[in-house]
Amino acid sequence: MTTDSGNICRRLTGRTAVITGAGSGIGLATACRLASEGANVVCGDIDADAGRAAAKEAGGTFVSVDVTDPDQVEALFATAYATYGTVDIAFNNAGISPPDDDSILTTGLEAWKRVQDVNLTSVYLCCKAALPYMRRQGRGSIINTASFVARMGAATSQISYTASKGGVLALSRELGVQFAREGIRVNALCPGPVNTPLLQELFAKDPERAARRLVHIPLGRFAEATEIAAAVAFLASDDSSFVNATDFLVDGGISGAYVTPLD
Repeated sequence: MTTDSGNICRRLTGRTAVITGAGSGIGLATACRLASEGANVVCGDIDADAGRAAAKEAGGTFVSVDVTDPDQVEALFATAYATYGTVDIAFNNAGISPPDDDSILTTGLEAWKRVQDVNLTSVYLCCKAALPYMRRQGRGSIINTASFVARMGAATSQISYTASKGGVLALSRELGVQFAREGIRVNALCPGPVNTPLLQELFAKDPERAARRLVHIPLGRFAEATEIAAAVAFLASDDSSFVNATDFLVDGGISGAYVTPLD
């Protein structure tokens, strides 16, 4: 969202945002966007170099965190509160999509568990850590990264990834209902395919897989990370004050398409 002069609106001045997976892709773009809107940004990432660089770029604070470790997750939010005095926004975004997560016929149990731990259990841990601060404040916005695949089926499956994002969707919906009367909104952000290093790496190894996905996007392209960051900023701000317990789709029309336009 911009003003007439082209400047980013400062809807988040004085608020504190905790972002996991902040070192690259959607997380990095969101750290910069929320900071530009006035938020104090705490960048959590398991990659210390990328996380520090993100925090420097956003003018925020870096915390090294393995999002599957309950103690480290607690420390992430405790650091945010100790540094800035509030925890107003939690963007629980860390996730993986490894190549060994494929068809259910070929995906092993270890691969299944690893994706579930990073993509779903981490969201549980982050919400559990953020909620006490928000309940004391009587306000807060939690945004959990799910995916449009939580709403659709794919013949080129990433079975654990898809299942984990469906879990994020259900978890977010339930928390949004449970804590709404306490001034806390919880939404699941459902991006379509995004032009991030994770997607580029996956599709560089399998161009056919990329082509099979691109044909289903009415807009004819993948999203940019900044476009997803803009949606996070909306959900974090009071502009979305009546948006709660929903799956917020930012997918270029994929989930609404039966037949896409010809080139």
